[in-house]
Amino acid sequence: MRGLTDKTANMAEESNDLGAFYNKQISKAKIWQVIGASSVGTMIEWYDFYIFGSLAGIIAPLFYPPGNDTFAYIAYLATFAVGFVVRPFGALFFGRIGDLVGRKYAFLVTLLIMGGATAVIGFLPTYSQIGIAAPIILLLIRVLQGLALGGEYGGAAVYVAEHVPDNRRGFYTSFIQITATLGLFLSLAVILIVQNMMSPDEFAGRAGTIGGWRIPFLISIFLVGISLYIRLRMEESPIFQHVKSSGMTSANPLIEAFTKWKNLKIVLISLFGATAGQGVVWYTGQFYALFYLQKILNVDATSSNYIIAVALLMGMPLFVVFGALSDRIGRKKIIMAGCLLAVLSYLPIYHAMQAAAGSNVETAASQVNPATGETSLIPQSRNAAGDLTPAPKVLPYSSFGDLISTAAAWKLILLVFIQVVWVTMVYGPIAAYLVEAFPAKIRYTALSLPYHIGNGVFGGLLPLIGVSIVAQTGNIYAGLYYPMIVAGITFIVGSIFLKETHGHTIWKEVPHAKDRS
Repeated sequence: MRGLTDKTANMAEESNDLGAFYNKQISKAKIWQVIGASSVGTMIEWYDFYIFGSLAGIIAPLFYPPGNDTFAYIAYLATFAVGFVVRPFGALFFGRIGDLVGRKYAFLVTLLIMGGATAVIGFLPTYSQIGIAAPIILLLIRVLQGLALGGEYGGAAVYVAEHVPDNRRGFYTSFIQITATLGLFLSLAVILIVQNMMSPDEFAGRAGTIGGWRIPFLISIFLVGISLYIRLRMEESPIFQHVKSSGMTSANPLIEAFTKWKNLKIVLISLFGATAGQGVVWYTGQFYALFYLQKILNVDATSSNYIIAVALLMGMPLFVVFGALSDRIGRKKIIMAGCLLAVLSYLPIYHAMQAAAGSNVETAASQVNPATGETSLIPQSRNAAGDLTPAPKVLPYSSFGDLISTAAAWKLILLVFIQVVWVTMVYGPIAAYLVEAFPAKIRYTALSLPYHIGNGVFGGLLPLIGVSIVAQTGNIYAGLYYPMIVAGITFIVGSIFLKETHGHTIWKEVPHAKDRS
């Protein structure tokens, strides 16, 4: 018994030595190279994924039967949502590859799939050209994009986390967290630049033009090429190299992650106590805010994009702030605080947005076509006689300078920025938490599933659910109840069951480690 105890103590000491060795030997320059390579590729994948949503109001009518723009918009959102629904399947498929073959290989493949699918959208004929085949092909492309993104994030987060010191994991992984918002910002920036280079009809593909909206999709070809070059020069993470060379990889990470109660319990708690609430807060503060401005408050599409882009740019540094703070006070406190603040503030914020926009929208008229069952959504405000009429289009500024010279624009920017602050609180520390919650040999698989169900299903369906609820009820605030309920559940479950992982040393997970210095 004494010999067994000594052997166990030696194993633990050797494991700690290995961690100290790698944490010492991996220089800051190397860490920033790893972060840069991972972040660029992940940002491009998010860009590819989000230009689809950012262009919703422009190209939705092009791919669905004409005659009902609201139906086309909701159908487009449904196609957009499919990309999120399939993300967990991508997480399982590529997570298994990442835990068996390697982190680097998995997210090289996802990058190629995402880039190829996005480029195809840039060439895809519209409904007027190929009929019903257009929305079907579009749907299949979104499925491929969703599968690719399902495998991308987990690989990038794990790859960075397995290179950095244990006591700064929140800080370093927060740069991966920025990539999602940076990808959305980049998509908006590219769209605005292209829009300003041509007339609205040319951009939308009317009046016999090909359509400038295709350019942001085609740009993806060059961005993916750059990222692929960078990623091909990357090495595998040191922890995975050790796990694989020692023969300690899991024979079946799917079975080990989801059939063993010890691991499955962590998956379920991580989903309902962290990522579900984080997902709806993320998509409310960025995507639902954009849809709400454009489709509910009737704010000009270009002006809406400017408003969201400025708010995102102002908020992005806070991902690093809260990631670094989580290294000091813990991940759980910050994530729970972000969920609670979102629940308490969403209704006041969106009432304030309604007042600031100036369209005076009170309700959204909903009419169902008795023949087709299609629902039309028309934001309505009251005229001088007190009657409800279609709301006017507001803030129709194509020039950024003209827009930001108005008080209304700055009020809306501030209100969206507050929502982005909640986003940074829940999202900044989440990668560090997920990496620390699962053991190395199943880490890619295990963390990817709760992350992508929380973000892809709970979060990704939010715009579709929110707009559909408004269309059915006429209540312009009813779409907020869904994210408020989900974030509230996460706050309760997470406060009770979520374990604080701050301070966890991932090198201690590697048994029989030998210092190879």
